[in-house]
Amino acid sequence: MKNLYTVVKKPLFTEKGSALKESENKLLIEVAKESNKLEIKRAVEEIFKVKVEKVATIKSHGKWKRYGKSIGKRSDRKKALITLKKGEKLDFIEGA
Repeated sequence: MKNLYTVVKKPLFTEKGSALKESENKLLIEVAKESNKLEIKRAVEEIFKVKVEKVATIKSHGKWKRYGKSIGKRSDRKKALITLKKGEKLDFIEGA
């Protein structure tokens, strides 16, 4: 079993993510590229102490970018759209 903190990297704060959180009780989190849905579910439940109903994953391929003369590629990443069970709530910015 992998370390829980290597599966979940960071929460993503976007306009779409905040709209999904308010309307459908869903969270958007960046996860490790090699993790699967069961590992993501287990990690989120144990780290944040919430009940997860469903996990959907999205792979984003990095874009090729040009920096002056040189050409570089942004890194690939994987996102997880996590649906919490009814009655569950998670707020990343509670103290602010």
